[in-house]
Amino acid sequence: MPQATPFHTLLVANRGEIALRVMRTARAMGYRTVAVHSSADARAAHVLAADQAVCIGAPLPAQSYLCADRIIEAARATGADAVHPGYGFLAENADFAKACRAAGLVFVGPSPEAMRAMGDKAGAKRLMMEAGVPCIPGYQGEDQSQPRLAAEAQRIGYPVMIKATAGGGGRGMRLVAQAAQFAEALASAQSEALHAFGDATVILEQAIASPRHVEIQVFADRHGNVVHLGERDCSVQRRHQKLIEEAPSPAVDAALRERMGATAVAAARAIGYEGAGTLEFLLDAQGGFFFMEMNTRLQVEHPVTEAVTGLDLVEWQLRVAAGEPLPAAQDAIRFAGHAIEVRLCAEDPASGFMPQSGTLHRWEPPPGVRVEHGLASGMEVPPYYDSMIAKIIVHGATRDEAARRLRRALGDLVALGLATNQAFLSRCLGHRQFLAGGATTAFIAEQGQALLQEDDEARLARARAVACWLLLETASTMPGGGLMGDAAGLAHRHPVAMRWVFDGQARRTRIRRTAPCLFEMQEDGAVSLLRVEDAPARGHARFTLNDVTEAVAWEREGNHLWLHLDGAPHAAEDRSHEPAMRAGTAGGDGKVRASLTGRVVALPVAVGDTVQAGQSVLVVEAMKMEHVHAAGVGGVVAAVHAAVGEQLGAGRLVLEITAAAEPVQVPVEQGGRS
Repeated sequence: MPQATPFHTLLVANRGEIALRVMRTARAMGYRTVAVHSSADARAAHVLAADQAVCIGAPLPAQSYLCADRIIEAARATGADAVHPGYGFLAENADFAKACRAAGLVFVGPSPEAMRAMGDKAGAKRLMMEAGVPCIPGYQGEDQSQPRLAAEAQRIGYPVMIKATAGGGGRGMRLVAQAAQFAEALASAQSEALHAFGDATVILEQAIASPRHVEIQVFADRHGNVVHLGERDCSVQRRHQKLIEEAPSPAVDAALRERMGATAVAAARAIGYEGAGTLEFLLDAQGGFFFMEMNTRLQVEHPVTEAVTGLDLVEWQLRVAAGEPLPAAQDAIRFAGHAIEVRLCAEDPASGFMPQSGTLHRWEPPPGVRVEHGLASGMEVPPYYDSMIAKIIVHGATRDEAARRLRRALGDLVALGLATNQAFLSRCLGHRQFLAGGATTAFIAEQGQALLQEDDEARLARARAVACWLLLETASTMPGGGLMGDAAGLAHRHPVAMRWVFDGQARRTRIRRTAPCLFEMQEDGAVSLLRVEDAPARGHARFTLNDVTEAVAWEREGNHLWLHLDGAPHAAEDRSHEPAMRAGTAGGDGKVRASLTGRVVALPVAVGDTVQAGQSVLVVEAMKMEHVHAAGVGGVVAAVHAAVGEQLGAGRLVLEITAAAEPVQVPVEQGGRS
């Protein structure tokens, strides 16, 4: 008989929403829970929710969440006898699983041997080919030299995909359209893979045009039972990272589901798998599917499978880890309705989905739906971890119902203080191609401009009007508290001129109070009348513009204002008291500033170097992604103000470039190459 491995206290070696998700089920099953955390997460929700918590290091993952020895020591210190790795960090690290086993800890996941076999994309692909699983043509050899890889890419034929063998989440992955781009893309992918996973090894694959990304959830126990729990469609992606997942896939019928499920089960059996795993496939337009990789852990998108099956996948994981057989056989698993999940990320879609960090001043999750998060109003979103901050999951009887309810939930969600992809996700869900079930992995690339543009000008006009009024009304420097106050009576006769920014666009507005609650606003020759129902209080106000009355939620910090109106967030800034011109951060003035908070991973220029406009001069790593900064002008590097490994704040001046036409004076003593 297979050995039973009972445990009593579960340490969750992760953070944020997944740590909370695992703890919720563990506590319901009667287990004690232990959290680990970095110094940046000392007051995080997952720390407060656990029975015990241990600080394991500094904020950077390499100094905390990636330190296997500190996690195992935390288990010893708290009496934990099992470890759940969540996803990300050490979840697919075979050495960590092996170390847990050596320390006498139950690892909630597959064996180190199975993890190692499938964790290396090259080796996994070879194993799957031997097991008869269809695979994408490519190269997974040991020769990693640039000439050999370039020759293999030529043999495969462009376009080709470069993938880090130890990778995941789109890191270390590049799509290369032609041979001239290969060397640069390879260097970038290898650099990102090395920093993210400590391994720069890559494989090459033929790029399939506009495929669907469809994955099969499998479960296996140590009694020889293996089942699949259906498929998930994860085609809506940006930078090869998933944004929207759903179950079932609109592109998979019952016959295809049976074929893909049988293939996934056979693959799991071939490696003696145990626990939760996911076989990821690309599905072409003809119904052919090709193995990409196997994730040997719980997936971010597991809630949609739970929604359509009615099962708790974390409970299954814990039961299998304790040595119990699977709770259900294949013929007992049923699927009902449709579920869709969106990943709410702290990022700015209009700026290439650049990650954001800072204070989340207001957080109000939508009622009546499943929201996985570890957020609270006033908390700091740190720059050290993944940009995903929450997941919203909705189940409906039909796909249309699920999409409609999820859009409504996104509209009800309030997240103010930093940029998120909230409005972008809503536009994706409402796009005709998505609603028709036709979104492929090319969806965002093909529809990007339409998805980034706000198409309701009347709603934008209302948002602009109330934002301008709120900036003036809530200004702490206004006597009497703004135009609503008695001390602002002069506003009856004299309009106030506002210079301000709304959603990144500079604006000039004149606003005048014409009656106690009525304001006349002039902008670009147009006049609007704004009627305010009451003075803004506790972050809420009601107003009427052009006969439409509605409520707005808002937060203010200094000159910055954030508001949530009619399902969408907006940001505004009062610049009335600033100089008319401000230098930007893009380097057009010869100054290259960090576009976001992060760590310098590459600084390929030094004082005295000649650079061209558009040349890469700085690479900053933030939220698991590398962000290339280019020179805005051509010229000579006159000053370097940072070094590789240094942590930068957003807007920090890093390089100064003297334009080629200007005289160059290079300081005698200045920082060189790093």
